[in-house]
Amino acid sequence: MDPFSAEGELLNLHNYFHQGQFQEAVDFDTAGLSAENKLPARVLSLRAQIALGHAEDVIADVEGEKDVELVAVGALAESAAGNESKAVKIAEKLASESADNGTVQVLAGTVLQAARKSEEALALLSQHQGNLEAVALIVQIHLEQNRTDLAIKEVAAARRWAQDSLLVNLAESWVGLRVGGEKYQQAFYVFEELAQAPATSSIQSLISQAVAEIHLGRLDEAEAALKQAFAKDPKNAEVISNSIVLNVIQGKDVAQLKTDLKNTAPNHHFLADLQEKSALFDKAATKYSAKVAA
Repeated sequence: MDPFSAEGELLNLHNYFHQGQFQEAVDFDTAGLSAENKLPARVLSLRAQIALGHAEDVIADVEGEKDVELVAVGALAESAAGNESKAVKIAEKLASESADNGTVQVLAGTVLQAARKSEEALALLSQHQGNLEAVALIVQIHLEQNRTDLAIKEVAAARRWAQDSLLVNLAESWVGLRVGGEKYQQAFYVFEELAQAPATSSIQSLISQAVAEIHLGRLDEAEAALKQAFAKDPKNAEVISNSIVLNVIQGKDVAQLKTDLKNTAPNHHFLADLQEKSALFDKAATKYSAKVAA
């Protein structure tokens, strides 16, 4: 039986992780798990620690481990710690030697995509056999490539065999935010249900709700959701970056938020993208000169 199925003993742990409840995933009691599920549970716990910003601790924890699943966790931790070349080297070795392993597919695929090696990541992920995490990552990659058509097909195919799985619902909602129209409201329902229920609420789900609210033009509601997220962790880089976007839309000053983001996560992709766009604008501006009337 699939340990992540509705009847599986890892279902709650799996849901904690994908709902963004990372501390709950770390604290999950694994004492009563069957022997075959001890390793998958450890992998999820370690991944949750990485998500909480403890990559260096995870690197130390898995050092010297021989299980390919834990080696893959090590690669993910190295990537999160900023050691991209080392992480990619490990991931590519795993992809060549253990491509049929579901954990390797997802974690090595994540490392490769983070290193902008999308085609290598997709080649690895495409070998999955009913792995919903692989499906979710494939969807994210296609959305990043602006191939919404392929993301839609991926979700539709998974829906036929996974039905009402949490990951399929989330992936469908990500696609909905890209498609727009009535899909905005459908995505909102999924994120809002997760964000506002005490048992499932997390920073991740609150941000997702806020993004859906922004697309629906409900800026006050988006601000309220982000305030809830701030209350959980005022130094969370994703909360700060999304707050910058909202404040710009609202016409508010964002200088302090930008400073906060630089102090919290100086290498955050939002800052890098902002710097790139600013440079492109400056370059384009040099092609024009101001005309002064005589």
